[in-house]
Amino acid sequence: MRTEILTMDVAEVGASAAILDAAERAFRRFDVVYANAGYGMERSVHDTSSDELRAMFETNFFASAELCSDAARRLIAAGRGGHLLMCSSCVSKFTMPAFGAYSASKAAQAHMARAMAFELRPHGIMVSSVHPVTTRTEFFDVVRESLAPNARQQYAIHEMSKFFVQRPEKVARAIARSIGTRRTEIWTSVPTRISAGLITAFPWLLDAAVAFSRRKHAPGSVG
Repeated sequence: MRTEILTMDVAEVGASAAILDAAERAFRRFDVVYANAGYGMERSVHDTSSDELRAMFETNFFASAELCSDAARRLIAAGRGGHLLMCSSCVSKFTMPAFGAYSASKAAQAHMARAMAFELRPHGIMVSSVHPVTTRTEFFDVVRESLAPNARQQYAIHEMSKFFVQRPEKVARAIARSIGTRRTEIWTSVPTRISAGLITAFPWLLDAAVAFSRRKHAPGSVG
């Protein structure tokens, strides 16, 4: 299998065009585009600076939107269909303490992908958002660097997020199986998908879960 590797900051101006230009030079065409770049940060919203919030949205949301929009225009001009995917997250449907900025960027991705799915289907172009749960990659190593010293006890997010853990190969297989289908949302955990639906219908369930986790991990608690 032939690959072409580019090293760049996807948030830079012209990055999306450079990626697609390189693909067309190397392979003469592209049919599937997966916007996967992103990073997380565990920090309360009031402790997140405007610059940090904007930087996260530049990478997680705007770069994905630009890449998929540019790819859509090229596919339409070429008169052929294709499949565009954005890597959102399970937390696009619900959020948790210290994950406000990340969850917001992923929710924005999910809504953008959904709208594009409606808009591009007449052109034969499918659009999907991908919603993984906690995945064993270096993602959480990077997130941990942004964690305030007292945040782990205060929010107990790591304990909550590791309730469902999966290997990256599982995410890759789910994406591969969905290419060319009309699935607008790709979930890699059925229990999490059901939980997200229940939380949307009954928000108090998440309130209760967060309150329980805080009590469980509070200083001096047992168990």
